[in-house]
Amino acid sequence: MFTLEVKKVLIACGIISIVLISTVFVQAKSLTDLKRNVDGAVIYPHKDGKYTSYLLNEQSTNGFNQHGRAPTVNEIKAWNIDVMPDGTGLPEGEGSVEDGDELYSAQCAMCHGEFGTGGKGYPTLSGGQGSLKNQLLKEGDEPPFRTIGSYWPYASTLYWYIQSAMPFANPKSLSNNETYALVAYLLSINDIEIDGVELEDEYVLNKEKFLKIKMPNVDGFYPVDPSRSDLKEVRPPLAQGNRCMSDCDAPKAVHIAAEITGFDPAISTSKKLVIKESETTITQGEKIYNESCMACHANEALGAPVLGDKDIWREITSKGIDVVYLNGINGINSMPPKGGNMDLSEVQMKEVIDYMVLKSK
Repeated sequence: MFTLEVKKVLIACGIISIVLISTVFVQAKSLTDLKRNVDGAVIYPHKDGKYTSYLLNEQSTNGFNQHGRAPTVNEIKAWNIDVMPDGTGLPEGEGSVEDGDELYSAQCAMCHGEFGTGGKGYPTLSGGQGSLKNQLLKEGDEPPFRTIGSYWPYASTLYWYIQSAMPFANPKSLSNNETYALVAYLLSINDIEIDGVELEDEYVLNKEKFLKIKMPNVDGFYPVDPSRSDLKEVRPPLAQGNRCMSDCDAPKAVHIAAEITGFDPAISTSKKLVIKESETTITQGEKIYNESCMACHANEALGAPVLGDKDIWREITSKGIDVVYLNGINGINSMPPKGGNMDLSEVQMKEVIDYMVLKSK
């Protein structure tokens, strides 16, 4: 048996060697057939202003077309994770409004506000029904208010987006059941019924019921016809004036208005390999920060004191650490109590505050 296996290995090696030698020989032969410049450089064929054997490849393209080859079944499956309005791609699972309420309070309210009423820098998720026809024609007019309940035509987008991109600090971490629960809760706070049934706390959303959802604005998307005299353009086109084609003024430099800070490890131009600390060295405070606080305290645009900003944190701690603890536990300005995660104990809040203060010295 051993001898037979050895023979198989030797035969396979021999075949591979022949293929490699043949390939090199063909490539070498194809190069020798090409013309050369006086300095010995190969003169590749030209066609339509393009050159080299890559663009003018005469090798067999059997199984390929001009865009490549057909993807395999597994390759398509890895990309095909969206959920379509007809239910294609919607997985099995179930979740109640009550469970969704708890999940929302723990992982979503810190950014989107209680009951989806909105937070600084993050979209409002509820309300706005009946406002889409609003136009700013005179002072005091209210604009359209686009939310899940007033604007989105299909609930499939809601399920897909939540499972693919939420929560902000830890996307793709929700199970199918948790996603169903969050969708059920968000539909309930938008007063959306399913098959004529109100979504009370005990209501359980599953795949079968999901396919019966009809969003209020499902018929609101259509091309604007010139005959629609009730819709007026209240602002001029974005492109105006004459386009400069020569001797134009140099464009002004554009800078990021609110640069995101608080990177860990810090951004650097050094090419040295950053040695990541072992997960066993991560403190409880850092863990809580990554899960519940980073979404706001790592983005200067949201108004929260950014982790690592020494001047801001020096001013905050100048009032005494006990005051900082109290503000974190009870909430201050636009920050809700305990950052919106009411499951955190006072001891845990002090740990995460200690971590943020330490990282900002």
